[in-house]
Amino acid sequence: MISQPTGQAQGPYEAAFLPRLQMSLRKADEPVTEPVSKFGGQPVWLEAPTWPVDPQTGEPLVFIGQFRVPGDEVRLAYLFLEEDDRVMGMHPTSGEAVVLIQPDGRVPSFAVIGPRGTRGRSLWRWGHDETEAPVEWLVDLDPTPPETDAAANHHSAWWNYMRHEGPEVDLPSGDEPKDFLGGTAVLPNGRAWGLDDDSWLFLCQFADRGEDAEDPFFLNFGYGSGFVFISCDHREGRFLADCS
Repeated sequence: MISQPTGQAQGPYEAAFLPRLQMSLRKADEPVTEPVSKFGGQPVWLEAPTWPVDPQTGEPLVFIGQFRVPGDEVRLAYLFLEEDDRVMGMHPTSGEAVVLIQPDGRVPSFAVIGPRGTRGRSLWRWGHDETEAPVEWLVDLDPTPPETDAAANHHSAWWNYMRHEGPEVDLPSGDEPKDFLGGTAVLPNGRAWGLDDDSWLFLCQFADRGEDAEDPFFLNFGYGSGFVFISCDHREGRFLADCS
């Protein structure tokens, strides 16, 4: 099952892809070579490999994962982040958070692509001896339970109201839903900072994790979530991390 483009969304606060699907992790038994959604491992390139580097240091960014872009054509959004014990991906156009789309994608103007053959490390987790162990997890997309879907929509509607973009909505109670593709985003502070115009469509979001050795991987968003957006023509991407 996969979400489908609605063809109606305008900007990051409307549902560009429906239905909203929960993302659950399944450990890969062998290296993944198919163009499917996953965290870690190596990119499954659909065109020539294009590995971004940090604009300041020239060091290759870390490959975080790849996500299927809904639609009839097989397309992938590849996420790369700079990481050195700091919160990752907070500024969407710094060059330290890069989303590349293949096939027929556009490299963002702020991204710096390394020379041919550039290859960095991929997502990792803490091992029991406090070493960094590479990981690879497949992403299964499952129907969102109705109560979870309703809670996500309630949070999104409340933030629309707080932005003066919708009718009054009661303050939501309970935790915000996390880890899903499609639907409307549940942003911790209600705005896609730097991306809140009609140029970007919400694709997916996932929470950070990794302080426990049993966590599937390490991502630091300051106890928040990461958000992947794509352009209206599905050819360019952006990433934003946010925390409350």
